[in-house]
Amino acid sequence: MTDVTIDLNGAKVSHAVEPRQTLADFLRELCGLTATHLGCEHGACGACTVLVDAQATRSCLQLAVMCDGRSVQTLEGLRNDPVMDVLKRHFHECHALQCGFCTPGMLITARDILRRLVKPEAQTVRHELSGQICRCTGYAGIVDAIVAAGQELA
Repeated sequence: MTDVTIDLNGAKVSHAVEPRQTLADFLRELCGLTATHLGCEHGACGACTVLVDAQATRSCLQLAVMCDGRSVQTLEGLRNDPVMDVLKRHFHECHALQCGFCTPGMLITARDILRRLVKPEAQTVRHELSGQICRCTGYAGIVDAIVAAGQELA
């Protein structure tokens, strides 16, 4: 076992972990933060996307021990984030979700897109979302929501 301390959603969290435990499992099993979903567990679907030192990261590919001393934000930690509030409203208004499984990863990725790009166009958003899988919506509502949020935030 290895002791790790992570600044998780603004609070220091320490746990002893197996060296091979993923950040996703650490968040879900040890910290009870279940908005981080596990889909493929190979980094292909994006359902487990979180922010590590403010960078969108696939938590199924990141080991918890690699995050020792770093900052991690999950969707739960962005509850009072003004950009996330705008995104959630537009996801609702644009019917950008159905089953909701991909939604936490989509929202974190969408926030990352809007943090890096001002008023992204639909084609750019589609390209930026190419690593996120949604099996329900066909992406049209998701793209519309991100574009609308970007226009509002600009």
